[in-house]
Amino acid sequence: MPLRIVASRPDPALMSLPWSIPLEDWTAEHVVPLPRGLSRHIVRIVRLGQRTYAIKETQEDIAFREYRLLRDLQRLGLPAVVAQGVVAGRTDAAGDELPATLLTEHLRFSLPYRSLFAHGLTADSLPSLVDAMVVLLVRLHLAGFYWGDVSLSNVLFRRSAGDFAAYLVDAETGELHDEVSDRMRHYDLEVGCQNIFGELMDLQASGAVSSEVDGFAVIDRLQEQYDALWAELTHAEEFRVDEMWRIEERIERLNDLGFDVDELDIVTDIDGETVRIQPKVVEAEHHRRELQALTGLDVEDNQARRLLNDIASFTAHFDLGREDRQLVANRWLTEVYEPLIEMVPLEARGKLEPAEVFHEILVHRWYLSERAGQGVDTFDAARDYIYNVLSKRPDEAVGGVDAERTPALMDIFTQAFHDAGRH
Repeated sequence: MPLRIVASRPDPALMSLPWSIPLEDWTAEHVVPLPRGLSRHIVRIVRLGQRTYAIKETQEDIAFREYRLLRDLQRLGLPAVVAQGVVAGRTDAAGDELPATLLTEHLRFSLPYRSLFAHGLTADSLPSLVDAMVVLLVRLHLAGFYWGDVSLSNVLFRRSAGDFAAYLVDAETGELHDEVSDRMRHYDLEVGCQNIFGELMDLQASGAVSSEVDGFAVIDRLQEQYDALWAELTHAEEFRVDEMWRIEERIERLNDLGFDVDELDIVTDIDGETVRIQPKVVEAEHHRRELQALTGLDVEDNQARRLLNDIASFTAHFDLGREDRQLVANRWLTEVYEPLIEMVPLEARGKLEPAEVFHEILVHRWYLSERAGQGVDTFDAARDYIYNVLSKRPDEAVGGVDAERTPALMDIFTQAFHDAGRH
């Protein structure tokens, strides 16, 4: 049977991979040591040139179905890994058939939940993980996607200004509909609660978390946060005609949650005394779009909110409120954001996304200022953060730093710290 490769962006280097060998037997010549979540399938991560792929073995019809479904989710702008292709028709040296494989683009700066705890996350951060799962699930349901297998293991997490953003990884059981019924939504939520409770208990039993995990509290939060967000985004609201300001209030609440109202259904009663409003189409990532329009930066929504707040502080500090907002944002970009990010040594730029580094510098500045009893300059705080905090963080964009490279890396940090101090 001839090898068949279907790819959205064909990469000639794919032909160089050992497709005649079972995935579990691939060696370090091809596989890179990036963290992988738990999976019922054999999964390997490979790097070809500047691109990194996650490759999963599965049945051919399932591979093609998931490939097309992930492509649909990408077109809808939903947070999911990007499908790259399917390789079918694989056979080993003896001519025996091998499973087909699904290729997805590796999501930079993302980690499975177990790796987050291995990187120092504590049980105190579980509410943030749950909130990220809730936003992901609500967004998928709003778009008509029924997941069928909600779990922490089927998600990758990226840091977002101290919180997290969740991305769907496994869409094998998913279905895309015009609309997800309440029954489907409730089933997804029920399955998610069961799976996540089991995963947390397993996590605690493995010793990955030092403190006790209250699994019941976690799934209660999942249910409550989901119901609250779904209601805010979809439920109708009635009020008197003289309370029309409540329309703007509802929109502002949605904006604060990170959503824009693209279509609002407004109906008055026969006498025109009461008004009923209901969001019909809502779009996520309100802050992300606003920041991108102002600066061109493409970051997670919580990160965008933090950066927009810093732009507002910059505007107030220099009394630029009467200036064009886009010009002020560009000045902030060139005078504050970019110089701070450029202070990070090249060897450390795989540790966190630039926007997350910026957020952590602002948090670090607050701690330094509180300790000093007076305001600390942002660039001084950045130097201290880079040398004393960032240098000790594990790498989240690629595999961990090799032990033999660590002294050299610390030398780079030391030199960068002293060089930055001379500016």
